[in-house]
Amino acid sequence: MLDQTTLDSLWDFDDPAASERLFREALEDSAYDGVERCELTTQLGRAIGLQGRFEEADALLDGIDCEADPTIGVRVLLERGRLLNSAGRAAMAVPLFEQAAELGEHLGEEYLAADAFHMLAIADAAHAESWARAGIEYAREAHSPRAQRWCASLHGHLGWLLLDAGEAHRALVEFQLAEQWAARVGTPAQEEWAREGIAACRAVEYGG
Repeated sequence: MLDQTTLDSLWDFDDPAASERLFREALEDSAYDGVERCELTTQLGRAIGLQGRFEEADALLDGIDCEADPTIGVRVLLERGRLLNSAGRAAMAVPLFEQAAELGEHLGEEYLAADAFHMLAIADAAHAESWARAGIEYAREAHSPRAQRWCASLHGHLGWLLLDAGEAHRALVEFQLAEQWAARVGTPAQEEWAREGIAACRAVEYGG
């Protein structure tokens, strides 16, 4: 299987069209074996879906051999769920994310399981806080720093949920935890996102 950092290097979430081109180029590279090509194809589908071409992305995922490796099955579940969520069909996406979390945990695919918890916190609005806290509990015990990085995203997500619900004090705690995790295992962008949340909470608490 490909290391997550390899996939990260091909991703620019601000420009999914550019990522689509990079994934297509990677798929033409004979250095990748069949299983790795399946994994790359799941990410190509994601890049296409982020451009709103849902049917094309879905057809691409249909063609992936999930029997090649169980981890491919987790990735396909995640990307099918993301397609449904982006297409406004969040309720249909939730069971796919639940399956991805369960299978990812079973396989020890920490990064993918934590990703699934993060997507559940987004797609299942009625239980968003519960899913986010479950994801944090899982990710903070992960062996991989890349999987632990989800703690920054999940604490940040919780922060915005709580702030939107008028609970600025609780939200501030979440953003501070997000900042700590981002400084420890995350990215400068995550640190900046957390600081923006902290500033937003303080603006509410102190009247701007």
